Amino acid sequence: MVGQSPRDPSESRTTVLLEPFVHQVGGHMSMMKYDEHTVCKPLVSQELSFYESLPLAMRQFTPQYKGVVSVHLKKDSLGNLTLMASPSLQTESCGRLDNAIGDSSVTIWHKCKWAASTSSEHTLVKWSHTQLTKTFKDSCPGKKLLRTDLQYHTDSLLEDANGNQPERNSYNPWGLHCHRQHLNRMSSKHNENKLHQFLLLENVVSKYNYPCILDLKMGTRQHGDDASEEKKARQIKKCEQSTSASLGVRICGMQVYQADTGHFLCKDKYYGRKLSPEGFRQTLRQFLCKGNHLRTDLLEPIILRLKALLSVIRKQSSYRFYSSSLLIIYDGQEHKENTAPLDNHLHFQKTNCTMSHGSSHHSRVDVRMIDFAHTTFKGSKCNHTTYDGPDHGYIFGMENLIKILQNISEGK
Repeated sequence: MVGQSPRDPSESRTTVLLEPFVHQVGGHMSMMKYDEHTVCKPLVSQELSFYESLPLAMRQFTPQYKGVVSVHLKKDSLGNLTLMASPSLQTESCGRLDNAIGDSSVTIWHKCKWAASTSSEHTLVKWSHTQLTKTFKDSCPGKKLLRTDLQYHTDSLLEDANGNQPERNSYNPWGLHCHRQHLNRMSSKHNENKLHQFLLLENVVSKYNYPCILDLKMGTRQHGDDASEEKKARQIKKCEQSTSASLGVRICGMQVYQADTGHFLCKDKYYGRKLSPEGFRQTLRQFLCKGNHLRTDLLEPIILRLKALLSVIRKQSSYRFYSSSLLIIYDGQEHKENTAPLDNHLHFQKTNCTMSHGSSHHSRVDVRMIDFAHTTFKGSKCNHTTYDGPDHGYIFGMENLIKILQNISEGK
């Protein structure tokens, strides 16, 4: 049961070592990998309330909710930190979690070594990788791209004095950045015996070999009803100074597999905040660009799924999805019949992309809403304000996103 004392992994096979989720491209809360098909994140009561009362029509557009786990911090004699999850009865009754507990494929990233630093902002995290098992390789070939010995420094995310930002990585550093900060907070505020509740959610990118992910912060307002005046002012300023105000959507993170280099091109939320509406459009094109050509075969299925979601959102009276994100996902591993460039008249900044056409039924795309910690709706246990009608700020962003993608599809 949730809340019971955690047991030592050697004494029980119901304790799971959590790994950093290396395909987290946005957000600030650390996502962890529970098993191949499941991720977990710190439980926020408002988000739990949303998942527990999720409208049936929205379920195909959100990650599947799988239950709750108790998580505790574990530190060995050398100071190495790990997070251990103890599944609850609620979790086990779902019957959908992989039975990978104790398997070597679970213990891929197994230690976090903290280097001494004068500033917590410059603390280094070093992930030691013990082995890549056959199970791990087969389950997601794209993960072979991950470096076996990673060092990540906070400053590596920031642009240099000339405004240049490192783009090409064999892994996305954002998830490790969030995880380091989360472990830092947990270890400084709580002892090892403290139990934390985490939500278990579907890993929506698990079926992709080379997951290309665009994280879009939706809506014209980002602050929740419970935000302090200071946070409210800060969020309003971010919206005013970004495409959130003009388009109702801004880029919060991105990773795109580049076939010509064999690496992922990564962008973070700081990059997204600085974009003009035209910069947003160019980056959207860049997201659909596989190194040397534009994946026009993806446009129709993405647009159709966005339109289907928009139709659902318009019918959700009282819902306000403040600060939530929308993920657009596709597989960077393209079918051969889609790879031949047929039109070379369209080029894009930095990407040198040409148009490539292909049959859309081969394209594996997905659109999912995530992050509902500030979502409010009539009847919510965490309700602060009751609204009438649908979320017009979210709808405004969806309409603009669809229009931009349609323009790209038409070669504009």
